[in-house]
Amino acid sequence: MISIIMPVYNSSQYLKYAIDSVLNQTYKNWELLIINDGSTDKSSNIILSYDDDRVKYYVQKHQGVSAARNKALKLMRGKYFCFLDADDIMPPGSLLSRIMIFRKNSNISFVDGVVLTKNHKMDKTLRYYRPYFKGDPYNQLVKISDKCFFGPSWMIKRDNNFSYVFKENMDYLEDLYFYLSISNGGVYDYTKDIVLFYRKTFGSAMSNLTGLENGYYKLFNLIKTNHKSDLGTILYLKYKICRIMFSTYLIDGVNLRKAFSVILKCLLM
Repeated sequence: MISIIMPVYNSSQYLKYAIDSVLNQTYKNWELLIINDGSTDKSSNIILSYDDDRVKYYVQKHQGVSAARNKALKLMRGKYFCFLDADDIMPPGSLLSRIMIFRKNSNISFVDGVVLTKNHKMDKTLRYYRPYFKGDPYNQLVKISDKCFFGPSWMIKRDNNFSYVFKENMDYLEDLYFYLSISNGGVYDYTKDIVLFYRKTFGSAMSNLTGLENGYYKLFNLIKTNHKSDLGTILYLKYKICRIMFSTYLIDGVNLRKAFSVILKCLLM
């Protein structure tokens, strides 16, 4: 069984498309754990309209996406698990294409795949992402390498002796830090098939650049403090954060003063 974890918070505009994409999977042995994180819109009505025993619905007070995912991680029963945000879509072969990679090699811990970033209407492709790394992904994740990281598109083979937990006080990059926390010593692989249509909405992380910038600084401090990475890797991470935020501010049309302030902050980290 594959456990699919879907946190929901005021996602009624796109929620039906996300749930339907799970129901339309060619691989049928799954459970969908939907955690309603205190929605105040019509999300609950949409979820309750489905009559399928594989769709499991839970409600909690609003605590954030990481808390919602943590609740589902405690409840999941699958041998494998993956995440699907309530505004994204899985193509019909998403589960099967990833599970087939696991079946080819019992040593694999994580399977990723191709991700298409779409506009909010899902009628235009903004970015094509394909992973191109195989092996232990830890150092690649520390370096924020696009060889093996897009976002919540990994499928994970469950280790019953491991506790899977998101850090709940992170508002940005919580998925990257989660993968870092579980990846050391594991084996990453990927399928060349599309596994996710990622919807870029107006409320995405990139729309709050200051929050995203602070999220990168918090990620850096967590890795530096809690993870045993060599000095070269830490310095590269500092450089990568600086480059990402500098270019992001420029692309977004923010003035040069804001972009260059990132360089100063990175030097002082």
